Amino acid sequence: MADKVPFYKLFSFADPADYVLMVVGTVAATGAGICLFLTTGTLGEMLNSFGETLDRKQVVHEVSKVSSKYVYLALGFGVASFSQVACWTLTGQRQAVRIRSLYLQSLLTQEIAFFDKETSTGDIIERISVDTFTIQDAIGEKVGRFIQLSASVVGGFASAFNKGWLLSLVLLSSIPPLILTSSVTIIQPAKQASRGQAAYSVAATVVEQTLISIRTVASFTGEKQAIAKYGKSLNKAYNSGVQEGLAAGFGFGLFMFFYYCIYALAVWFGSKMIAEKQYSGGDVLNVTLSVLTGSFFVGQASPCLSAFASGQSVGFKIFQIMKRKPDISPSNSDGLKLDNMTGTIELKDIYFSYPARLHEQIFSGFSLFIRSGTTTALVGQSGQEKSTVLSLIERFYDPQAGEVLIDDINIKEFQLKWIRSKIGLVSQEPVLFAQSIRDNIAYGKDNASLEEIQAAAEHANAAKFIDKLPQGLDTMVGSHGIQMSGGQKQRIAIARAILKDPRILLLDEATSAPDAESERTLQEALDGVMVNRTTVIVAHRLSTVKNADEIAVIDQGKIVEKGSHIELLQDPEGAYSQLIRQQQLNKGPDDGVVDNHDKSEIKVDSGRHLNQRISFLESTSQCSSVVGSSSRHSFSISIDMPETAVGESKKSVSLPLKMEQQVPLYRLAYLNKPEIPELLLGSMAAVITGSMLPILGVILSRGIKTFYDPAHELHKNSRFWALMLVVLGVASLLATPLKAYYFAVAGCKLIKRIRLKCFEKIVHMDISWFDREENSSGRISSQLSIDATSVGSLVGESLSMLVQNSATGFAGLLIGFAASWRLSLIVISMLPLIGFNGYMYSKALSGYSANAKEATQVAIDAVGSIRTVASFSAEDKVISLYEKKCNGPATTGIKRGLYGAVGYGLSMFLLYSIYATIFYAGAQFVEAGKITFSDVFQVFYGLTMAAIAISQSSKLSPDSSKARSGAASIFALLDLNSPIDSSKTSGITLDNVKGEILFQHVSFKYPNRPDVQILKDLCLAIESCQTLALVGDSGSGKSSVISLLQRFYDPDSGEITLDGMELRTLNLKWLRQQMGLVSQEPVLFNGTIRANIAYGKEGSAAEAEIISAAEKANAHNFISSLQQGYDTIIGERGKQLSGGQKQRVAIARAIIKSPKILLLDDATSSLDAESENVAQDALVQAMEGKTTILVTHRLSTIKGADLIAVVKNGVIQEKGNHESLISIADGIYASLVEQYACAPST
Repeated sequence: MADKVPFYKLFSFADPADYVLMVVGTVAATGAGICLFLTTGTLGEMLNSFGETLDRKQVVHEVSKVSSKYVYLALGFGVASFSQVACWTLTGQRQAVRIRSLYLQSLLTQEIAFFDKETSTGDIIERISVDTFTIQDAIGEKVGRFIQLSASVVGGFASAFNKGWLLSLVLLSSIPPLILTSSVTIIQPAKQASRGQAAYSVAATVVEQTLISIRTVASFTGEKQAIAKYGKSLNKAYNSGVQEGLAAGFGFGLFMFFYYCIYALAVWFGSKMIAEKQYSGGDVLNVTLSVLTGSFFVGQASPCLSAFASGQSVGFKIFQIMKRKPDISPSNSDGLKLDNMTGTIELKDIYFSYPARLHEQIFSGFSLFIRSGTTTALVGQSGQEKSTVLSLIERFYDPQAGEVLIDDINIKEFQLKWIRSKIGLVSQEPVLFAQSIRDNIAYGKDNASLEEIQAAAEHANAAKFIDKLPQGLDTMVGSHGIQMSGGQKQRIAIARAILKDPRILLLDEATSAPDAESERTLQEALDGVMVNRTTVIVAHRLSTVKNADEIAVIDQGKIVEKGSHIELLQDPEGAYSQLIRQQQLNKGPDDGVVDNHDKSEIKVDSGRHLNQRISFLESTSQCSSVVGSSSRHSFSISIDMPETAVGESKKSVSLPLKMEQQVPLYRLAYLNKPEIPELLLGSMAAVITGSMLPILGVILSRGIKTFYDPAHELHKNSRFWALMLVVLGVASLLATPLKAYYFAVAGCKLIKRIRLKCFEKIVHMDISWFDREENSSGRISSQLSIDATSVGSLVGESLSMLVQNSATGFAGLLIGFAASWRLSLIVISMLPLIGFNGYMYSKALSGYSANAKEATQVAIDAVGSIRTVASFSAEDKVISLYEKKCNGPATTGIKRGLYGAVGYGLSMFLLYSIYATIFYAGAQFVEAGKITFSDVFQVFYGLTMAAIAISQSSKLSPDSSKARSGAASIFALLDLNSPIDSSKTSGITLDNVKGEILFQHVSFKYPNRPDVQILKDLCLAIESCQTLALVGDSGSGKSSVISLLQRFYDPDSGEITLDGMELRTLNLKWLRQQMGLVSQEPVLFNGTIRANIAYGKEGSAAEAEIISAAEKANAHNFISSLQQGYDTIIGERGKQLSGGQKQRVAIARAIIKSPKILLLDDATSSLDAESENVAQDALVQAMEGKTTILVTHRLSTIKGADLIAVVKNGVIQEKGNHESLISIADGIYASLVEQYACAPST
């Protein structure tokens, strides 16, 4: 098939040790298979030793000789089984680890365009966390099992023809229907499984997208939308799962019907052979069992073939990527390396469209020349694709026409890894990896020393805040750097670029984050780095680029003006001069930066004053609001603490890293309560199915007895028992599909319900829960993909097996005791040995450890940050870290596989040793005249078939063990209690919100860092419709105020009220609906622009409202210019839009919400001057009649605020309006204003 890889290709990554293991495993599996078919011959001999020995005194002697053969077979089977399982489990584990690593390596070497249009993070999660394990299943123990079964089939058929070729031919004529039904059993369920897998892949993308944007989801009360979208994907998977179960059940029922009919044919035709061809009863039994067990083994091979087919199917997708030759590959070692690179850059007649949007032309004949060692600034309105120039220089993309030249050589001729090593990039939205600060900086240079890392941090003005952290450079930054504030992330990113010591420096808003003092120091550091280097700056702030050697103004994908700052100002009507006027550069401190920009600080640079009333409201008395006088100095950092996402609730519990406890089945059954009718009907069908094996034992024992009856009774009795076998087959044909269907319905509904419950539980957890590293989005997504899916087998398959095996055991006991209670007691006394070994096997093969999710997170982070990985040529580092994270789980998996091999081999040894014991004991009772040999075989078939059924179910124990572990993990999640639960409907809602906010004696620490006080007895009052501006240094607690107001966290002490009502008494969803948040780093979802704007109104906004909101946010024009307009798909995290475009869509989303309280978190930081002015006008309009809180550092906005609060060390040091604070001699605010006035960037 076109969508499958040849099976042998799955072994492409085996090394010599694996080949040795596979050879030894193959020999062992063949030996085990030979032992298996020899047991049928031994059973025939056993029958003759009973039936043909007329003297009862000789029975024990004859039987003991055959029993000793069973013991020898048991020894051989035990050793061979151990070797088979050990070798194939070990090589499967080794090869799968290698495939995972090479798959990730292949992913990381793909060009950026591949991630733009051909894959998603959800797909990556599914491939690494699920599909690679499917391949492991296909190349591991199931191969050994298949070889064993194949050897048994071949050997069995050979033995059958040797004993009686005519009977063998007759029985073999019925094999084609068995093979046909086996094929149906494999193919149809596989098709449905493929459809279900596609639906789960979509669901995984929904989970990943929601969790990485959880603050946006919570702020906009978008939990319901996310759950509905997730549920829609699960519905498709549910339908596929039910159809898969029905197809498998019908196929197996048909298989068993033919199987029982062959038994009937054997009894009837075998009796004819005894009467006419002088066959012995033992020969008939030997031939029958050889052919039938061979046929049955063909059926037992179905799960193996199904696993092989699944491995081939998912292997096609994985190997397709592994074989894919990227157009731009960092792994290609060919290409030029210059001994002395000057750094001259030229873009010559460039024509370019993004591969994901080929219909939208970005550049048409674009040209730009940058001299070596000079600084060139690219300016223009947002959306003019200035950053695209940097992407072309980094060779993230190649132009469709034209050339990018470095030192007059086409960039395509250079070795990619080498040229990128000469280019340093600092992006507008810095990307950090879930490692320590030291490791993140070290990405800039291989094998960097501690001194070099410290020096880079010092140059980037990051050393001060790093030294204040408890772990210093070893502090973990969290997933996507979530434990760091925006300013801290930016400084770490700059230190990383400084360490790289590049020849070409690309700065994309590199200094937009820090406060005035930090920015000045940082700019000086960058100036030092820029000396004798070619530097390209992309900036919206013209004040930061005026010292550039050359400034290029880009409009409509073309350079409309070029020259130095002085030269461009000569034309008052020029594009640059117009941008200058828009930014009101000459207004001095009005356009200033007055505090550190962190994760939640605002840069509203419009130069327009807010024409609102100025008032000064004193806070409640006896609060630590104003602390003495402050000396005239810069606002130093005393607590550098992430302000939005570093803590966790004291009551919040993380996902367990490893669940050892087992979950009682009744809990899962209780979740299945709505499906009680299906479970009852399925259980009835399972009881019927389970009773058939012991009943088969009775019929066979009676049929075997007829082989030794006189000729006139032989024909009559054989026809009767053959007919009974046909009836048994019909019952199986009816009961098996019903059992499979009803349990599939119950199991698939449970999977759907558990996934929905888990997802619903997760999205309603308090924000602090997501701050913990162990609750990363990748780990949660992986848990839902693996654990929730595995639970389906526990209730669907395993519960059905439990009922069926219980019925088998009960019926077997009844039949056995009816024949001989003495022999039955002996058999039962030995059954615990089989049960013990089955349990040992179950515990041993519990599968790959859950800790593999840590490795999955590494892969997800790398793919999600592929541009940063590519820019720093960090592919090898990521692979090394991934392999390191895989080592532990791989070792654990190998150990468990070896333990499982011991358990499996021992259980096979004991099983056949028990056979020998049963027949020997039976012979003793026959000799004593207590029972007949027919009773011996009735006990044997009745009880041992029950034991075999239980043993066969224990072979599914790896899946059951994984399912139990997964269920334990899931219930641990469902049992969590979130202290801030947005799903609760309790709480007060106010009919009329005034917007009066009061912080009374609020103290707050992030519980995972209890040694750092964020807010300290803070008191703050905001009147209705008043605008409050919070200023202060990084880590001072400004963003914590906004987080506490939205109840992302609760204070440790004190209270926060809205219109006199304590926040905790209000309905949480309603409370968040009253607030509109615009963040500095906007989070958009993979969908249309229309859907992203409508998200502000929970997806129910009318078209007119969407367009109106877009117009107010100055987004309508750029949206309309796109070929798909509002239906344009923006990609994961909005990566198809520029920073400014994303910000305008985010502003539109907040405007459409019409909130009573507006929270602006650097809402216009990514906009160009013109867009910012219009957007600021829209925000001013939106602020009218609303209580507004600004976390900001632009004086142009702060001046017009009704109230300005200067926060330091979690305490309000100064408070008042602009005029009152500027008049305080040596005041902090006055110092900040003067500090800005002296800043070089002004």
